[in-house]
Amino acid sequence: MALHLIKLCVGAESIEDLREWVSKRALLAIAAGIEPCSTHTTRMIPKRVEDLLDGGSLYWVIKGQVQARQRLLDLRTFKDADGITRCDLVLGPEVIETEFQPKRAFQGWRYLKGEDAPRDLKSLDAGNAEMPLELRRELAELGLL
Repeated sequence: MALHLIKLCVGAESIEDLREWVSKRALLAIAAGIEPCSTHTTRMIPKRVEDLLDGGSLYWVIKGQVQARQRLLDLRTFKDADGITRCDLVLGPEVIETEFQPKRAFQGWRYLKGEDAPRDLKSLDAGNAEMPLELRRELAELGLL
């Protein structure tokens, strides 16, 4: 089973905010003549690269709930202008909605085992998938979803 990462989506108020950011980054990449993908830079470099790239995703925590994920395509290390080693998480262009899963705030990223990852919203029954976002959020906060 794949290994994933989980991270707070700082600055995003909703999945729509995340999608907008991803779209803008893709348009900038296309304008620069490079492949459209989004990246997220981290200070810490994951050690379990092979496991992460074997079907792993980056799960995003938005407003205290895991709400979406993006496929991990690559991990690229580099040195920034100050000579500090960093890691770019190269992410797929699609933001995939997941079932809500409460998550307390934490710093950086964490590994997330496949069996602990929330399911994609499309894989849930039609009633949950078609439910308005705000209602799903409220029910998840109450522990009813």
